[in-house]
This record gives sequence, C-alpha cells and structure tokens, in this order.
Amino acid sequence: MFGTPVRNVMQPRHLLKATPVDVVAKVARAMAKKNVGAAMVVQGGRLLGIFTERDIVFRVVAHGLDAKTTPVGEVMTPNPEVVHPDKPFGHALLIMHDKGFRHLPVVENDKLIGIVSARSAMDPDLEEFTAEAHRRSYLQSAK
Repeated sequence: MFGTPVRNVMQPRHLLKATPVDVVAKVARAMAKKNVGAAMVVQGGRLLGIFTERDIVFRVVAHGLDAKTTPVGEVMTPNPEVVHPDKPFGHALLIMHDKGFRHLPVVENDKLIGIVSARSAMDPDLEEFTAEAHRRSYLQSAK
C-alpha cells in the first residue's frame, strides 16, 4: 500500500473547497456534513491554503474570534505543503509525519485534484498487516 501512487489512495469525495471569504461557521458546518477534517481554500482554481479542525480550535476558538464573521482566509494555513498524485503514498505519509499534520492536498499541473490524510493509511490491508506483525512478534517472543 505504501508504494501505491497517491492518485489511487486519495478520496475525491472527501475534497471540500472553500473560498477565503467564506466564514468559519459556514465552512465548519460543511466539514461536519461531509465528515471531513479539512477544507481546501481556493480562489480562481488556485490553492491558497488549508483550513482544518485544528485551525478552528487554535486559531478561532482559542483566540475568541467569532466563527460567524471570521473569514477562513484569515485563519487558514497559507501555502500548504502539497503532493503530486504519482508520488508513492508512503512519501505523502512521511511528509505528514515529518511536518506534523494529518492532511495533504494533492496537486497536479497546479490544479487541486484531491486530498490524502493519515487516516487513509488505516485501511483493511494495513490493519491485517499490523495484526500479522503483532502475531509474529508474539510468536518470536514465545520462543
């Protein structure tokens, strides 16, 4: 799975877009409705930033800002790291791990085409692999 291209792992249905002038409350409701942890902030088809659950907590609520009037453009993470869809998924996971975030926009030819998240790694194959690794580890320690 980790060698699989990002293109095959990304979830297009999880891609939520917002504009920089959309207010936090509106975007947060859309995130809740789609059950996603991030919205891509775009303008004219160009990715400007990413707005996440953590931004809501640390940049809006913690600072006492009004979610009904604060535009996401003021509290987003601008110029986010991105990954090309042909890169291995393991490469995307390493970027997310090294940089300390859970969502990574997928960009091809300067166009936003999707998003991958650390959660994408938790598929049935990975769970089976983890269970097998634990089993083998247990068997080795029993000898």
